[in-house]
Amino acid sequence: MAPQNDEQSPRRIAIPPRAGVGLKPEHYRTILDTNPDIGFFEVHAENYMGAGGLPHRYLSRIRDNFPLSLHGVGLSIGADRSLDRDHLKRLSELIERYQPGLFSEHLAWSTHDTAYFDDLLPVPYTAETLSRVVSHIDEVQETLGRQMLLENPSTYLAFAESTYSEIDFIAEIVRRTGCGLLLDVNNVHVAATNQQWDPIRYIDEYPLPHVQEIHLAGYTREADEKGRTLLIDTHDRPVDEIVWGLYGHTITRLGPQPTLIEWDAKIPTWTELKAEAERAEAIMFAIGRKEQSRARFG
Repeated sequence: MAPQNDEQSPRRIAIPPRAGVGLKPEHYRTILDTNPDIGFFEVHAENYMGAGGLPHRYLSRIRDNFPLSLHGVGLSIGADRSLDRDHLKRLSELIERYQPGLFSEHLAWSTHDTAYFDDLLPVPYTAETLSRVVSHIDEVQETLGRQMLLENPSTYLAFAESTYSEIDFIAEIVRRTGCGLLLDVNNVHVAATNQQWDPIRYIDEYPLPHVQEIHLAGYTREADEKGRTLLIDTHDRPVDEIVWGLYGHTITRLGPQPTLIEWDAKIPTWTELKAEAERAEAIMFAIGRKEQSRARFG
């Protein structure tokens, strides 16, 4: 895919502190026909790395009317191997073409030798892993010529060899690379439940000044072999009430932030998806008004 020249490329538009949704082909026509009041759309980069076709035709038209955020799932930032230079080149061309307000990736790995996995796999929090992740993020940011946001993972078990806490590991990545952060509140709840730690404390101790986007999603509740609750990050249903509560706490600490509703499987109707975004925005603005009133009257 050849990048467009400067006259063809749109200018970069900042993502507003509002709620957005993931852009799905099922909703293309509705979005173009109704021009909904929505904060922004986010797309998975790997879905648009082809040279052209119908997806690009729709995305270009939607990008003309709405801010766009780009979310990668295939860079494999945590892999014990070099980054895929072809993949990074295609990503760079896609960013040049659409000039998204934000670009984010995961603290995870999904490649090994010539194998590519469907899952985003966690990394041990060790000095060796830290050095590798920092090197990869430096390479990404240098190649793209812009800051990347790093998303906290959804995890199910802790690595025995880890020598950093997750928060300290992420904070050190930010310190060394200057990357920003995407705080996935659903991932916090999933990991906290699976590993039995306090999600409120996690959010309070997180490097919040570096957070530039928030994700919310649904999860599936299962049980492990001992009958204990196990949450799976499935993105296939509405946001859970507990996650809404954690989101409210996060906004109280952070203030309004671009907030995405992730719904990637069992895609709902546009009305249902938009209602989730409207709920996030209502929480965001209600807390914002409350904090302004508190500051004004003490």
